[in-house]
Amino acid sequence: MTINPEKFADHIADLVEQIPADPAIQKAADLFVKALTSGGVIHAFGSGHSEAVAMEIAGRAGGLVPTNRLALRDIVLYGNAPRETLDRYDLERDPVVARTILDLAPVEREDLFVVISNSGVNGVVVELATLVKERGHDLVAITSQAHSGAVASRHPSGRKLTDLADVVLDNRAPYGDAVLPLPGGGATGAVSTITSALIAQLVVARTVRDLLEAGQAPPVYLSANVPGGDEHNLKLEALYEGRLRRGT
Repeated sequence: MTINPEKFADHIADLVEQIPADPAIQKAADLFVKALTSGGVIHAFGSGHSEAVAMEIAGRAGGLVPTNRLALRDIVLYGNAPRETLDRYDLERDPVVARTILDLAPVEREDLFVVISNSGVNGVVVELATLVKERGHDLVAITSQAHSGAVASRHPSGRKLTDLADVVLDNRAPYGDAVLPLPGGGATGAVSTITSALIAQLVVARTVRDLLEAGQAPPVYLSANVPGGDEHNLKLEALYEGRLRRGT
């Protein structure tokens, strides 16, 4: 038995065709527009490989300026936790960490949260989602319905990210994420980061379109590597002084 890498590309190509038709993408864009027109900021959180998707939403060229990326390391960067805390293998499973991350963030009432987790069951993710909803914020989730539905919650409440979000965006990754079976068991060819990034970009693009159609100038970043990019970006960031973080 061997694997066929081209089948992975074919699988991704099929998903790229299917995903834009998901009506949940427009529902998420509607929440983005609601937050932005109310003066809100969009906070994106993902741990592990899901952090790459949060980076698609917060602080990148072509993306929205009023965005923040929340991360596990915030407890060290902005809090008082020792550096060694980040070495804990079970850090993303500890619900207590979520409260610290949220309390350290510059959050206001109008803000929106996007939580990205392929499984949607770990303690930090579920606790963060719980706190976000308790504090009255809208919540968008990007997750794998197939994987999340096949595993038990690791949160004391027994809830999952999908139980808490106002809009659930399914990245269509299979249970275990990878799609090319290996001879000795397991699989290679992970799906979730590619499809979740596509979903994030579609939501942002529709948000920008809807703002334009409403006669509003969307606050979008230019690349810092083009002439005038820094000046453009700093001018827009100044409109949200004290509310944006661009940590590592």
